[in-house]
Amino acid sequence: MTLLAILLQAAAAAGYAKLGAGIGAGVAAIGAGIGIGQIGKGAVESIARQPEAVGDIRSNMIVAAALIEGVAFFAIVVCLLILFL
Repeated sequence: MTLLAILLQAAAAAGYAKLGAGIGAGVAAIGAGIGIGQIGKGAVESIARQPEAVGDIRSNMIVAAALIEGVAFFAIVVCLLILFL
C-alpha cells in the first residue's frame, strides 16, 4: 500500500477518532462521578455504624477518591490529546 493511501485512510478516520475522544472523555467523567459517589455512600454508612472510627474512614475515603480522580483526569487528558492532536 502506498503512503498516500495510508494517509488518506487516516484522514478519513480522523472524524471517528474525534468522536471517540469526546465520548471517552464523557465516560471517564461519568465513571469517576459514580465511583466517588459510591465511596461517599460507603463512608457515610460506615461512620453511621462505627462513629468512633471517623478519622480512619475519612482518610481512607479521601485517598480512594484521589486515586479515582487521578485515573479520570489521566483518561480525560488522553482523550483531549487525541481530540486536538
